[in-house]
Amino acid sequence: MARRSPALFAWALCGTLDIVYAAVWSVLAGGTVGGMLRGVAKGPFGDGAGDWGIGGALTGLATHYAIMGAMVAVWFFVARRWTALTAWPWWLTGTLYGLLLYYIMNGIVLPLRFGSPFPPVDLVKGAVALFPHIFFVGWPCAWLTRKDAR
Repeated sequence: MARRSPALFAWALCGTLDIVYAAVWSVLAGGTVGGMLRGVAKGPFGDGAGDWGIGGALTGLATHYAIMGAMVAVWFFVARRWTALTAWPWWLTGTLYGLLLYYIMNGIVLPLRFGSPFPPVDLVKGAVALFPHIFFVGWPCAWLTRKDAR
């Protein structure tokens, strides 16, 4: 029987948890899932992606999973070479990685692309953005890496 890859599982799990979270928050904020996904597509493909309809939404979904693939791949690459990440408590290393991802996305990427302020003016929105980086990306990656190391 073939051995399952924890990194591929983490990519699917983290990507799905994160995009479902974003979809729920978009709807609760009065937006649509399609609009949110087209907003993701605007990052690499420009503001015109907002007018692409279902194609823009699918492009946004693919973009989201590509970004998540990079986040998960970096974690697994580093964790397999730096044993402290599997020796320390998974919740600690996962939290630290989630904070790092949050800073990269919200402190560097979004301000460069969209001019978003950092730190965020609205602290509630900042917390809403921080939560999935820790709980839906950092923690699953850290837990699955520790499980894989055993």
